[in-house]
Amino acid sequence: MDLAKFREYCLSKPQATEDTPFGPDVLVFRVGGKIFALASLDEVPARVNLKCDPDLALELRDRYEQVQPGYHMNKKHWNPVELESGIPDAELRKMIDHSFDLVAKSLPHHGDKNGGSASPKTM
Repeated sequence: MDLAKFREYCLSKPQATEDTPFGPDVLVFRVGGKIFALASLDEVPARVNLKCDPDLALELRDRYEQVQPGYHMNKKHWNPVELESGIPDAELRKMIDHSFDLVAKSLPHHGDKNGGSASPKTM
């Protein structure tokens, strides 16, 4: 998955928005005003940060060398992930879904209208 496809997929999530509060080189994806993904536009290879359940974060780091503990983020809850580095697109979409769902479910008045995706147990 390249950065353009990553961006498109993030913005396809219900009520997802994009902004650049950290400058023009970092895309921030939110739901309900809360961040679920970040993408650096100037890193090669492209790298994104995704929110993750702490136990699943450890599992994904063990499974993929392209998934590392968060840098400048809470290492317990965020994983930087290299795009276009061998992780199958379907697995990357599951990681995005999981990140979105963690944030969306924490919002007040969250219902099923935001759509559920991959839970930690299904990844």
